[in-house]
Amino acid sequence: MSDQTSISNAFLAFRDEAPQHAMAWAELVQKLGQASALDGKTAALAYLAILAVLRLESGIPFHVQAAKQQGASREEVISAVLVGLPAAGHVVTQVLPATIAAYDAA
Repeated sequence: MSDQTSISNAFLAFRDEAPQHAMAWAELVQKLGQASALDGKTAALAYLAILAVLRLESGIPFHVQAAKQQGASREEVISAVLVGLPAAGHVVTQVLPATIAAYDAA
């Protein structure tokens, strides 16, 4: 996950231009992760599902790599993106190309 190319320009700007806010955000994210009863792979896949439903494509490459580092297979990552299909509809497929590209890139 340390590969800077997988981090969106928006998040890089947030980190670089508002470092105190970014540090506070990172601390919150870390604490929420520690409080979760989900294992790392399940949490990473759930996060991808949420990004897909919200159509937040800029976060996909970073979070696909996070899921992959947690042991998620290509099929599991694709399934995570598509799990919201019944509830959210076809909108989740909008991030599918970016998901596949990010998984196959590393």
